[in-house]
Amino acid sequence: MPRRSIGRELSDVPFGEMITGMGMAIAEAQYAMDESGLRLAQMMSGEYEVTEIDPITGTTSVTKKESLVHFDGQKMSLIELGFTPTFYQFTDTTIEIKISISFTEQSEFERKSSSKSVSATATGFIIGAHAKVRTTSVSARYANKYNYSAEGSSLMRSRIMPTPPPAVLEERIRAIVERNKPDAE
Repeated sequence: MPRRSIGRELSDVPFGEMITGMGMAIAEAQYAMDESGLRLAQMMSGEYEVTEIDPITGTTSVTKKESLVHFDGQKMSLIELGFTPTFYQFTDTTIEIKISISFTEQSEFERKSSSKSVSATATGFIIGAHAKVRTTSVSARYANKYNYSAEGSSLMRSRIMPTPPPAVLEERIRAIVERNKPDAE
């Protein structure tokens, strides 16, 4: 195995890909939170749409649902009662990546020898091991062992804070509420 340096190993770590992946995950999560906030705002306005797909025909249908509540003898939307949808935003994100790379190189030299004579005496010499002496041909072996370990961990901290709905969205929701109000008698 060719010798490798820790610097070479670190240069092979795809830091750019890791950071890009984490950034994309944050962007996708932000989009999902915004979409959820919009659906909540629509529902709180008193009417929302549900899209259904027929599993047999595959056709899509859109149904309007009412989400008014009874309050003081009247049907009202949650927005008319003063509730506002909550939106969330990533305000602070820290990406911390820790990587540990270590090499261990071990060399062993082992030599075994034995002999057999007419008197049946045997001798043996083994470095670092206990073994029975047997009659074999003389052999020498050199072993080079490489132990490689790499450890990695990543930590991503994000703070999600509630934010008010966009002003344009609030205006549109109020317009929907006014449009859907029954005429006052």
